[in-house]
Amino acid sequence: MNNPIRRLALVIAVMFCSLLVASTWIQFVQAGELRDKPGNRRTLLATYSRERGQILVGNQAVARSEKTDDEFAYQRSYPQGSTYSHITGYQSFIYGTGGGLEHSADQLLTGDDPRLFFRRLGDLLTGRQPSGINLELTIDPRAQKAAEEGLGDQRGAVVALDPRTGAILALVSHPEYDPNSLSGHDSAAVQKAWARLNADKSRPLVNRAIGGDTYPPGSVFKVVTAAAALESKRFDENSRLPGPAKLRLPQTTIDLPNAGGGACDGGTVSFTRALAKSCNTAFGWLGMQLGAQSMRDQATKFGFGQQLSIPMPVTPSRMPDQINAPQEALTAIGQYDVRVTPLQVAMIAAGVANDGVVMQPYLIRQTKGSDLQVMDQTTPRQLSRAVSGDTAKALTRMMESVVTEGTGTRAAIDGIPVAGKSGTAEHGEGTDPHAWFMSFAPANDPKIAVAVVVEDGGNAGSEAAGGRISAPIARDVMKAVIAP
Repeated sequence: MNNPIRRLALVIAVMFCSLLVASTWIQFVQAGELRDKPGNRRTLLATYSRERGQILVGNQAVARSEKTDDEFAYQRSYPQGSTYSHITGYQSFIYGTGGGLEHSADQLLTGDDPRLFFRRLGDLLTGRQPSGINLELTIDPRAQKAAEEGLGDQRGAVVALDPRTGAILALVSHPEYDPNSLSGHDSAAVQKAWARLNADKSRPLVNRAIGGDTYPPGSVFKVVTAAAALESKRFDENSRLPGPAKLRLPQTTIDLPNAGGGACDGGTVSFTRALAKSCNTAFGWLGMQLGAQSMRDQATKFGFGQQLSIPMPVTPSRMPDQINAPQEALTAIGQYDVRVTPLQVAMIAAGVANDGVVMQPYLIRQTKGSDLQVMDQTTPRQLSRAVSGDTAKALTRMMESVVTEGTGTRAAIDGIPVAGKSGTAEHGEGTDPHAWFMSFAPANDPKIAVAVVVEDGGNAGSEAAGGRISAPIARDVMKAVIAP
């Protein structure tokens, strides 16, 4: 064989090898990625050719598939519109799944979850049309409605938990959106809705209850500081704390003032009264006595820094890594760089309510097949022990005083003891403060724990305070469950 023929044979051999490698790479290595691309029409048609599982609140479907007469056999429908939008998310033939359970529980809803292998095998052997799994949620529709109506046209979020199990009873984020606008089969209308939602500066697609931009908690964090102080055994609920009108921060020329400008109870205040009246100077002093590590450790026990899934991923709440002496005072009152989700604040309230034990929050109560047979049921699971039982009881008594004689009187429910804590969180010069409230009830036999945040003071603007704006919302959500 002469050299030109040998070179030609080598080139042809290399080309054949390249073709084999490329086809193998595409068919095996890239197969999953190509299959899962939202724009893959064959995958889309296969996905829409079978019925997707329903998402159920009680016996009511808040997401379901309806038959159509176009090339997509089914279209996703959300009968309650925006009410459950941040729980369900959306399914779009252009933009895929997103925003909630439609994405996070996609394999269950399609029936493709690996745990359903034997069920799929049974479908294949019997010739039964495969379908998705139905998800029955923990949401209490009464609590969801009360949270929805309470927030109204204000930006913010509400989360309610069953403190004994971690079951999520309400999860609302405002502003919301109508997922039906993204699930239609009119591509022009869907694209227009998508562009409008993404251009909206109020970010309606963001689930503020569990993610997006986390919030400074303000004075609701004082419950964490109080827990650290009680757990240290250096303080009890009757300890006397300094509560001057202003607290000089060490290493600075800056003073930390009380919200009302005056001293707390003449300058010396009991620990319980300091929480009830939300005395900044007393808690700033307390934070410097405890130190950064003590507060950080206590926050971790309540769930800070945890990578949670409900099954939607939850943005971890966080404490700042580096805290100096003056920052200890600011951290103790929930300012400086402390950042939380409303779910985390609800977990703090639930942990106190549940005798000091924080339960893993979850949204799916059980899964059901198309024949409504229960396939799997969530077992409540302990996440952590935040405080001792004795500390939890002391914190409960202190938080009850917030509602009976302190900043949270608007959360009171006739005939039912309520424990709570208000918060007003500054978050930037020239902006109105966020209004917070956390609570649980009945305080002597807790069945619901709630966290409410209203961004930028809501309709009250600069006049906002957690006890004024958010406490009534928390009250109505609690009443919807325990005194409907």
